[in-house]
Amino acid sequence: MPRTALIVIDMLNTYEHEDAEVLVPSVREALPGITALLKHARASESPVVYVNDNFGEWRSHHGEILRAALAGRHKDLVEPVAPDENSLFVVKARHSIFFETPLAYLLGQLETERLVLCGQVTEQCVLYSALDAHIRHFGVVVVADAVAHIDADLAEAALRMMSRNMSAHICEVDDVAFDA
Repeated sequence: MPRTALIVIDMLNTYEHEDAEVLVPSVREALPGITALLKHARASESPVVYVNDNFGEWRSHHGEILRAALAGRHKDLVEPVAPDENSLFVVKARHSIFFETPLAYLLGQLETERLVLCGQVTEQCVLYSALDAHIRHFGVVVVADAVAHIDADLAEAALRMMSRNMSAHICEVDDVAFDA
């Protein structure tokens, strides 16, 4: 099996944006799947990489981002998925986890060939990240019960697009295998 990394997208969130109230219920539904993936990846010693927006604070590092998210309105959505001491962290500024970030280099150093994507938002950051992973020749797994959406119809369409156009394997948490 190729070396697999779990990529946690934008889960350290302050939920202080215009779509937050629509997003929060979906995050609550995805949270058990995300925590299960974190547990499985960590138990198998697979790399866990958090890729997160910087909230427009260009001086931010992961500690500041985590503190801001924990101080936000929905810290109950952040605490269960907080990075541990072995987690890796990449700050992003746009939708894709790859756009002008060092992620591709990091994954190369880790000899990663396959990415398991979870987090938010399915029809935005997850979709664009899956496309960028695909064009970089990574195997892509999107865990449907571990991604959150703003618009359910667009999320379903995004999952179909990732499967059909990007050869992404769309599955449930119980179907994900990490390195042994």
